[in-house]
Amino acid sequence: MTLTFSPMAPILAPTTKGESFPVRRLFCIGRNYAAHAREMGRDPDREPPFFFTSWAETIVPDGSVIAYPQSTTDYHYEIELVIAIGASGRNVPVEDAPGLIYGYAVGLDMTRRDLQLQARETGRPWDAGKNVEQSKPLGPIYPASELDPSKGAITLDVNGTRKQTGDLAELIWSVPEIVAHVSAFYRLEPGDLIFTGTPAGVGPVVQGDTLVGAIDGLGKLTVTVGPPAH
Repeated sequence: MTLTFSPMAPILAPTTKGESFPVRRLFCIGRNYAAHAREMGRDPDREPPFFFTSWAETIVPDGSVIAYPQSTTDYHYEIELVIAIGASGRNVPVEDAPGLIYGYAVGLDMTRRDLQLQARETGRPWDAGKNVEQSKPLGPIYPASELDPSKGAITLDVNGTRKQTGDLAELIWSVPEIVAHVSAFYRLEPGDLIFTGTPAGVGPVVQGDTLVGAIDGLGKLTVTVGPPAH
C-alpha cells in the first residue's frame, strides 16, 4: 500500500509504571462542580453535567511550554482529574465502571473562553473554544489502585498564587457515574481519556504565566504559557 503522506505518530502519555499510554479519544465533562457551574452563569440544580469531545493531539506532557492560541484574548485555565480507560465497554453499569479504568492523572482543559461563550450564546458547537492545539496538558498516569477518586484536594496555582481549590468529593457525577454515562453514547476503548470537570475559580492567563496543578495522590502538573505558534 502506498500512502499519500506519512501518518501522524501516536500520541503517547507517560505513566508512573514506565509504560507509554497510547491516547485514543478525549471526552470532557462540563459543569461537574456546582460552584463552577454557578460562576459560569448556570444552575446546577436544573442543568446536569454533559460532555463534549476533543482531539487526542491536543495532549501535551508535564513541563511543556504551551502556545497562547490565536483568535482569543481570554484564554482560561481549568484544572481537572483525568480518567484513563484501559478496557472496552458499552452501556457499563455504574458498579462495573471501575473495571474499565487503567488509571488517573492531573490535567488541564485550557479554553478560549471568549469563543466558548460566543458559541454558547448562539447555540453553536464549542469546538473553537475547547478543541485547541496544546490545550490539554497531562501529567503522568498513575495506576487506578493508587487513588481513591471519591475524595482528595484539587488545586491550581498561577505564578505561585492559588486560583482554584476544590475536592473530588464535590463532583456532581462521580467517577463511576461518568464512565457509565459516556459508555451509554460511545463504546469506551483502551486509550480513551475522560476529563472530569473543574472546580470554581477559573480565569485568564497571559504569556509568561506558570501554572501548577495538583491532586492529592497524583503529584503536580506544571506548564508555562508561551507566545503564539506560527
